[in-house]
Amino acid sequence: MADSLPFNHEALMSRHDTGYSDGEVSYMSDDSSCDGDHRYCSEDHSKGILEGLDSLRQEGRFCDVRICVEDREFPCHRAVLAAYSAYFRAMFSSELMESKQDKVTLNGVEAQMISLLIDYAYTGEILLTKTNVQSLLAAASLLQVLPVQEACCKFMAKNMDESNCLGIWCFAEQMSCTALQKKAKNFTLLHFKDVYASEEFGSLQHTKLTELISSDELEVDNEELVYNAVVRWHESDVDCHKDQFELVFEHIRLPLISPYFMFDCVEKYPAVVSSNKCRQLVEEAKVYHLLPDRRSELRSARTRPRKASDTVEVVVAVGGEDDKVVLRSVESYNPQVKEWRTLACLPFAVSKHGLVVSGNNLLYLAGGEFPDGSASKAFWRYDPTMDTWQQMESMNVPRSELGLAMLDGHVYAVGGWEGCSRLDSVEFYDPSTKVWKFVANMKMAVTSPAVVVLEGRLYVTGGAVLEDGDGIDLVQSYNPKNNTWTQLPSMLIARSGSAACVLNGRIYVIGGWHASTENTNKVERYNPRKREWESRNPMNERRYRPGVAVVDGKIYVLGGEEGWDRYHDTIECYDEAKDLWSVIGEMASSRSWLSCVCMRVKQKKEQDGMASVV
Repeated sequence: MADSLPFNHEALMSRHDTGYSDGEVSYMSDDSSCDGDHRYCSEDHSKGILEGLDSLRQEGRFCDVRICVEDREFPCHRAVLAAYSAYFRAMFSSELMESKQDKVTLNGVEAQMISLLIDYAYTGEILLTKTNVQSLLAAASLLQVLPVQEACCKFMAKNMDESNCLGIWCFAEQMSCTALQKKAKNFTLLHFKDVYASEEFGSLQHTKLTELISSDELEVDNEELVYNAVVRWHESDVDCHKDQFELVFEHIRLPLISPYFMFDCVEKYPAVVSSNKCRQLVEEAKVYHLLPDRRSELRSARTRPRKASDTVEVVVAVGGEDDKVVLRSVESYNPQVKEWRTLACLPFAVSKHGLVVSGNNLLYLAGGEFPDGSASKAFWRYDPTMDTWQQMESMNVPRSELGLAMLDGHVYAVGGWEGCSRLDSVEFYDPSTKVWKFVANMKMAVTSPAVVVLEGRLYVTGGAVLEDGDGIDLVQSYNPKNNTWTQLPSMLIARSGSAACVLNGRIYVIGGWHASTENTNKVERYNPRKREWESRNPMNERRYRPGVAVVDGKIYVLGGEEGWDRYHDTIECYDEAKDLWSVIGEMASSRSWLSCVCMRVKQKKEQDGMASVV
């Protein structure tokens, strides 16, 4: 016998001449085969098979199962159903009794939707409409027909608007359609001011409403709009929502609402008046407005500006020095986008100064050391709205290496070096009278202390008392109500040139000069209720005279000196919940003796929806 069939070129050419077209058949070369062999592939084969199977189904031929839904039966081929549906594949290939039954009943779905899905199995086509898409998605999810599920989700996303996004969001969550659920929620957050006017809004479950208004991504011009939305939801069905109102109300960011609106509307609303919890939240907001200089102590999720706000909290870093020069630079760092911006520079180069921000978002700089080594008694104010520095009334005494703090509306200048000796004197500035006045002296004169304010008291931690700069563990507290100083429990280690801040009712003391031979990365915190110090995890790097600020519940430490003539340009961030420090960025230049605060600055919205600091 011949090893292969004869190859007739003339016969092949004659077949081409008799009407075979490239659209019906194709010959694919196979380099691994012998010369002259070809692989045949029909582009219409799959379509022809589907048409043939559908024709057999319509004629009722070779059908081996009937799908029963409601009062209708659909004759089908098991192999076709198992091929397109993971649900049927599992059913027909298992030991379930349905695998052997001629009739299989489906419950919980509409017959019309099953009819459409069976047609899709045989044709690859299905009609989606606004009236059938939800029922169709539910049926496709049951039968695990993934292409139809995806098509339904895309159709619903394409036809989403302010009137139906809430329904789509809840339905997508019910169907475990994660991508559609996320898109519907984001659409709702973005268009909230129009969504809360829709009919669907009143029937929203309180848990879903809470999820929306607790989000930082909620796009609203002001918090009054959020309050109005909650009131509208409550009044849409007072009887149904009365027990859930305060659960929703606590997620309104009341401290961000105008005090006039609070007085005229919020505290007089009947549901607020009748709820102890709601009244407590209103009182919390009042305190936030009444005591602007204690707002850093009153921080919570309710005081955090939403991302759509026209302001953003940033770290402002002022002055300092590296191994060669004293700096005039003033810069802001936005932790959200890890971006630096340049602000109006200081009128003069200075380091070893004091810096504090008021509750009214004004920045004050006092004292410091000029490049010639002399101490300054100058006092300056920075207005972020105008991006300008203005000279104010000078202190009574020149002070470098001082501590500066804002206590109940007054700026306190604490200790420091006046050019010849360390100071135990303390003076405060009253913005209303523009006058500096002395108060009682500290128990011990110190330079480079770390100074903070908490619950109406001034805390002075550590500092240097000897020429070599070694730190002490002394903690001194000042009570302005009786003009007295009190000595508190000592720190765990002696420090000078450390940084201090307040977070969640506790005082953190960070870094500094520990002994004559080393700077430190150690961190400790003080609990004023228990009058106890405790160690926390150390920073990644040793830092003497770094800057520190608290933004959005996290501590940011910038710069500082590692050792002789070695300065840091890194930024570390502390997560209190995890007790963890992470290096998250860098400054434009290495420096120590800088000062940092948290400020609110204006941001503009770009056309693509992103915000940038101005």
